[in-house]
Amino acid sequence: MKLYFQAEIPIKIRFSDTDAMGVVWHGNYLRFFEDAREAFGIKYGLTYLDVYKRGFFTPIVKSSVEHKAPINYGEEVTAIAKFHPTPSAKILFDFEILNKSTGKLSATCHTTQVFLGVESREMELIKPSFYVEWEKKLGIKI
Repeated sequence: MKLYFQAEIPIKIRFSDTDAMGVVWHGNYLRFFEDAREAFGIKYGLTYLDVYKRGFFTPIVKSSVEHKAPINYGEEVTAIAKFHPTPSAKILFDFEILNKSTGKLSATCHTTQVFLGVESREMELIKPSFYVEWEKKLGIKI
């Protein structure tokens, strides 16, 4: 699958991000991935509010995380979201957390999001028209 777009965001590890050992607690990685996904939305005009205003939510229905190397209190990381176009009515992202302090890849993740109608709370089986237009605007061809 060809990679088209990505965004990244720097994150400084706070004390509240860590466990008793001073290592980032595993559940916080999902928050870091979300920070990168939100940076993607801002950069490319597909924020959660943009989607909501068009009558949809985009809940994550699948996520898979691999922890590679620890991150410690006080270190700095870069969270990267890589968008992968698909012909189906889904939004696919791969993520990486790069530890700027050590140079190591700390974690990877893949998520799948679907389109859910705000009013109906039903999953859309075809891409919403606003999303098709967004893809066209960015030159995404599938």
